[in-house]
Amino acid sequence: MLMYLLPELCTVPSAVRPLHVSEDVANKRTRVLDVGAGVGRVTADVLLHLFSDVVLVEPVDIFINQALRRGKASEDLSNASKAFLPADEGTEINDLEVVPWKGIADKTKSVTFIQATLQDFDPVHPVAAPEKAKVLGRVGHTPSADDLDSKFDVVWCQWCLGALSDTDLINFFRRAKTALRDPARGLIVVKENTCSEKGFPRAVFDESDSSLTRWACREDFLDIPSAEWDRVCRSDLAWKQCFTDAGLKLIYEQTQEGFPEGLYPVKMYVISESSLRRPRLTLL
Repeated sequence: MLMYLLPELCTVPSAVRPLHVSEDVANKRTRVLDVGAGVGRVTADVLLHLFSDVVLVEPVDIFINQALRRGKASEDLSNASKAFLPADEGTEINDLEVVPWKGIADKTKSVTFIQATLQDFDPVHPVAAPEKAKVLGRVGHTPSADDLDSKFDVVWCQWCLGALSDTDLINFFRRAKTALRDPARGLIVVKENTCSEKGFPRAVFDESDSSLTRWACREDFLDIPSAEWDRVCRSDLAWKQCFTDAGLKLIYEQTQEGFPEGLYPVKMYVISESSLRRPRLTLL
């Protein structure tokens, strides 16, 4: 999907890659922001294979520290096992394979680790408010000049936006839109669960985020303070309403297949400030 919308990201000859790429484009370092990134699975398995520099943002201590250890282990492969020590005594994350992150050891790619919530994080000026966003480190490529305030080609949001109220979500999208390097080509990718429609935008509030849940229609929790929200599953129309309210246009959408029955449908949306780019084919 990304390589069709941004064919210059393709690293091998293909039907979507331009036959002739200018030297400026070929040598340009591409940047992506991975928000709500957890322990860095998407960064490691997807984004580092396509982009030069990743900025990984995660608010939870155990997850961001594990991601940082994994990144540092990829920089020094002799100490790879240290990346998988428990973050805190009695707490383990032991389901991750010791696989070096692409481009980190040879310093052709980089990952910067920032601890921040999406409610507070400003991708245009990530360290303007140190009390709200803390840079924990960087691995891999080191630029000749500080690039923390550089803008992004893509902002990637996967299974993290459900923790935001509509107001916080729309405000985040507006900040993310401003952080795109090229308004005509920059993309925001959203991959999230969706709940069923009832003829209008709808959301389901999960009070405990556990197996015992309280279900409610959107009207029942609109007045709940964002600090008290645990998880919200929006319908397709509710997501699209938030995109519109943030001044963004939907340029591509796809339902992910292959999940067991009984789970929320998972949809991927690609949104942008510009609607000039429209896919002409259906990707499987």
